[in-house]
Amino acid sequence: MNTDPPVSAPGTSPRIRRCRTPGRRILPRTTTAALLFCLLLALLPAAALGQITLRCFPTGLIFEYRWKLLELALAHTQKPGEPPVRLVPYPEEVTQNRGVQLLQDGKIDVIALGTNAERESQMRPIRIDILRGIVGFRLFVIRAADQPRIAAMDERDLREKLTYGLNSQWADLPILQANGFSVVTSTSYELLFDMLAAGRFDAFTRGLNEAVRELAARKDRYPQLAVEQTKALFFPFPIYFWVAKENAALAERIERGLELALADGSFRSLFESYHAEEIATLAREKRQVIRLPSPILPEGTAETDTSWWWR
Repeated sequence: MNTDPPVSAPGTSPRIRRCRTPGRRILPRTTTAALLFCLLLALLPAAALGQITLRCFPTGLIFEYRWKLLELALAHTQKPGEPPVRLVPYPEEVTQNRGVQLLQDGKIDVIALGTNAERESQMRPIRIDILRGIVGFRLFVIRAADQPRIAAMDERDLREKLTYGLNSQWADLPILQANGFSVVTSTSYELLFDMLAAGRFDAFTRGLNEAVRELAARKDRYPQLAVEQTKALFFPFPIYFWVAKENAALAERIERGLELALADGSFRSLFESYHAEEIATLAREKRQVIRLPSPILPEGTAETDTSWWWR
């Protein structure tokens, strides 16, 4: 049966046909269509509504650059008409090892952490160092009262006379241990600040992009802590994006996006915008830098390129 509305005469308004069943009214066709459309929207998956999401770990202010870079890479590979990807931080605070397990279980989609052989056996790395080696330039977080004592130390003293605090799941722990540094560990990152303030160890090392920011965020709670002014360590420590072993398509998209961002300069621009202060400060400082070999790098790891921030 033809259900089209009757054609109106020129100059007149179209009439809305209604059902003639006694006691019942049917909504105008335009209203009915709108309701049906809303119902369909409610039943569609999020991806069909332009809400593709990727769950990410780790998150927080100190990791913001990593996820802005991932957004940049994904934007470079977004096809016309394709919905944008929304990054969602994993909602629970978990350890790095737990984060790796959650990715393997399909509860996290992308991780941004340093590499080692164990992680490369568990996950699929996108082997482009997203932080250009800057995390491997390590400053010492210390008690401010120890500034003169540590400033007077040589490389041998740093190994033999200081004890360092590290998270037991950080990939740089075996690097310091292999290079003869005395280390105390904790599974809690926040607890390391308490332990240092209480004299449980003498220093803990944080990346050039991390130390000042982390202390600034805790200055009221730990006014006695400071960044040491004369020393630094450097070891190759690439940070990669990681996805599940079976998620080759996502890995290829991220890798392609990073390569495009490298080619057009937007990768470097983003890096420099987030690390401008650290780069400028490093250029002015005169630090003794102790270079350390890394025993944890998988075979074939590319040489670290620090030219964007340190020559």
